[in-house]
Amino acid sequence: MRRIVFALILAAFSIAFAAPLVAQGAPTQGAVGKPYAVEYYYKTQWGHQQEFLDLFLKNHFPLLKRELASGRFLSVKIESPAYHTTEDGRWDYRVTIVYKNSTVATSANPDEAQWIQQLWPDQPTYKKEEQRRFEILLSHWDLPVTDITPAEK
Repeated sequence: MRRIVFALILAAFSIAFAAPLVAQGAPTQGAVGKPYAVEYYYKTQWGHQQEFLDLFLKNHFPLLKRELASGRFLSVKIESPAYHTTEDGRWDYRVTIVYKNSTVATSANPDEAQWIQQLWPDQPTYKKEEQRRFEILLSHWDLPVTDITPAEK
């Protein structure tokens, strides 16, 4: 009987508080066909920040520039924080990509494999360096962001 009462109380609590919790989420990105922004965060092993950046700039940034030149991306920005934070909130690099639209952002580029072959003909070295880049990476997360700045009236 206690289990049933507990389950009913839990269900009532969930119903009472579910709507406000859902409402607190970020609004969806803009209308169909509008630019779509995503921030990509990278946290490296302590002391390996420069090695990661060097490998990123050598083996990934050229692909991002190719995406930009193709029109799939509207902009690419790489940033690092000016100051440090607590270890649990630390990130070393943030790459912000503004995609042409949400469809481009959420679908694979059919030309990517070909571009990788063209940009890095020495595939064994490329794969080894990419493996190393990910070995020194502690965590990585992607965060779609929405500009909610009110429009000027």
